[in-house]
Amino acid sequence: MPLTGLFCLRNAPTRSWVMSEQGAYMIHNPQYEYLKAMGVQQWVARDTGEAVIGECLPGQANAGVVSVAQGWLALEDQVASCKKCQLHESRTQTVFGTGNRNADWLIIGEAPGADEDRQGEPFVGRAGKLLTEMLFAAGLQRADVFIANILKCRPPANRDPSPDEVACCQVYLRQQIALIQPQVILAVGRIAAHDLLQTDSQLGQLRGKVHHYGDMNIPVIVTYHPAYLLRSPLEKRKVWRDLQFAKAVNKQQVTVQD
Repeated sequence: MPLTGLFCLRNAPTRSWVMSEQGAYMIHNPQYEYLKAMGVQQWVARDTGEAVIGECLPGQANAGVVSVAQGWLALEDQVASCKKCQLHESRTQTVFGTGNRNADWLIIGEAPGADEDRQGEPFVGRAGKLLTEMLFAAGLQRADVFIANILKCRPPANRDPSPDEVACCQVYLRQQIALIQPQVILAVGRIAAHDLLQTDSQLGQLRGKVHHYGDMNIPVIVTYHPAYLLRSPLEKRKVWRDLQFAKAVNKQQVTVQD
């Protein structure tokens, strides 16, 4: 999935003009709410009130072009300096996310733990090692996927995230999803599943089904958190089935787009 010089989002059927502070440029995505969340406004034709469709503006071919890489850098800076909630007072550092930023798979957990807070990378403790083994068994490397969390800072004593903390971090995760445009999201654990799907259903009821995330309609597969599997190793067989299910959904998505 090659990147272009423009801020190009996948799965978009039309091309529209948007305006940044640097000027006008073209972007391949109708999901304007995600652009708005990133501080990018639509450029609307003065006479019609409609978004302008076209190839380029005269004299603007090189003005205001925002690359995907620049989008990531800006988002990383926002997260690193974030003080929206009290978690910034106790964190060692933020945990932005890691992996292939052009991945088909996006894996989302709940929040950093002590190891993640110390190293600045998600899923690096015992649960992270088990996640790596799970992916390998399913034919995937960590480098093949992008891994993030609902929260970017560790809650004290690894408690559950509060609703206010989740709300503060939602915009960052939304922007990551918009940048990656994954083919499938694997929601790892109860908290990630509840936040992404806006539900309070039990995890067992959410497994084995294809859910969808937001207006982008990205397939979401729910599975158990590796930390739970460390306590209940007999449940690993269920996660194996979930991963095979996610692979089948991803394959179907790629086939449809091809």
